[in-house]
Amino acid sequence: MSDSSKFSVLVIDDEPDLRTLYELTLLREGYDIETAGTVQDAVLHLTDRSYHLVITDMRLPDGTGLEILRWLEDAGRREKAIVITAYGSAENAVEALKAGAYDYLTKPVDLKQFRAVVASALGRAPSVVPTMVPASLPSANGSLAVSSRPTKVSAAASAPVAAPVAPASAALARMAGQSGAMQQVRSLVDKVARSMAPVLVSGESGTGKELVARSIHQVSVRAGQPFIAVNCGAIPEQVLEAEFFGYRKGAFTGAAEDREGFFQAANGGTLFLDEIGDLPLAMQSKLLRSIQERSVRPVGAVAELPVNVRLLSATHKDLGAEVHAGRFRQDLYYRLNVIQIRVPPLRERMEDLESITERVLERIARDAGVSPAPRLTRGALVHLARYPFPGNVRELENLLHRAVALSGGEFIDAEDLGLPESMFGDSGPQGLDAAGDLASDHADKQAIANAPLAPMVPIEEPLPDDLAAYLDDVERDILVRALERYRFNRTAAGASLNLSLRQMRYRMARLGVNVGGDAGDRD
Repeated sequence: MSDSSKFSVLVIDDEPDLRTLYELTLLREGYDIETAGTVQDAVLHLTDRSYHLVITDMRLPDGTGLEILRWLEDAGRREKAIVITAYGSAENAVEALKAGAYDYLTKPVDLKQFRAVVASALGRAPSVVPTMVPASLPSANGSLAVSSRPTKVSAAASAPVAAPVAPASAALARMAGQSGAMQQVRSLVDKVARSMAPVLVSGESGTGKELVARSIHQVSVRAGQPFIAVNCGAIPEQVLEAEFFGYRKGAFTGAAEDREGFFQAANGGTLFLDEIGDLPLAMQSKLLRSIQERSVRPVGAVAELPVNVRLLSATHKDLGAEVHAGRFRQDLYYRLNVIQIRVPPLRERMEDLESITERVLERIARDAGVSPAPRLTRGALVHLARYPFPGNVRELENLLHRAVALSGGEFIDAEDLGLPESMFGDSGPQGLDAAGDLASDHADKQAIANAPLAPMVPIEEPLPDDLAAYLDDVERDILVRALERYRFNRTAAGASLNLSLRQMRYRMARLGVNVGGDAGDRD
């Protein structure tokens, strides 16, 4: 464990026995330890030297651990901090995370979990060593959960964790655009990635909320660990608990073997819950308990399993309004919304349009094995800048995919975009004005902005020659799309359409829907 000696830790607690226990535990891990008993004593230590980590109790004789966190923030210090709070004090834990703490522990502290959180904060893999607790000290019950599969002591176990998969600069650069709104998002991502605080990413559909969540994971010390993304709105309510927490063999019909859930799969890494606002209330209650206790109980199991997961969530809904309407638990909302990052819609950052289109076209060309990547003409860019993009960046990607297929050349013109004038807003190309150099002449852009738009003329669609066949085609298309969305699970696809499995099978047989081979039998 000699590599640990390069890590210095300051432990702050006013109880001598606990301070000694923490010190002995960390000394056995090879860390360089100093201790303090008050806020004033801690500040003196911090003034004299810097540390890699600060561990502080919440309640101290002359103040609180929050004062130490604020001192570190005001001084611009880079030390990570772990706060120890009283059992059941959820408000203090949330307040500590908001103040910049990396993580928190609740009393009584389990020493195995204590070592794991310290190792995580320092970017190391914890070693497993026997714990020696003095007889005069109370035994500890774990409230902070870590992996239920500890590793044996080895040189690899005590060595620093491998460097993140992607450097911070590279991860943040994946979010295209230099607008003020995106610079603020990148700044928040870089800041929150240093802690374990839950983050709620909000924004309209198609703005790139998952990209923001992945960036937080890739910038953090957990970058080398799993990132599990879950669409909460795409899972039937009947199987939510089994999908989230796993199940034991024989727990229900069809449970032929033990299976891990999303929490276990993300153990040691990050769990991203997309569209968290779509979770039913019953599941919200179970999720809240797992977050508070940091443990899960698989369906059919008796004991709970500890998990060490960084939780990120996202929604396009106003969760505050959902709480007021009684559709979302207030206590869960406060747990998830410790730090909020709002991803702006594309119409609010049209100055980023050029850089986004270049990035998307490069990816399309790379996936298709085409070189060089197609480029937009000036006319096409002007045309796009006038469109309000209700579907945001996702809609832009779809437009560019279609345009690449239709153009078939190196340049994409306005005609290849397939956007009718009636679909444009009346605001003109302000996005081009923000971009500055997209048009060679300001007068040209003003002329385009002030040009009257053609009135919307309703287009009457022809009546079908065979109504029954037409309706069958529509129903067949819906069934195929539902099956593809739920990976050909007929039970889940049918539930999303309010159909029983029997009804789903009947319709598939009647319409000749047979997609995915035998995958449809995974019910």
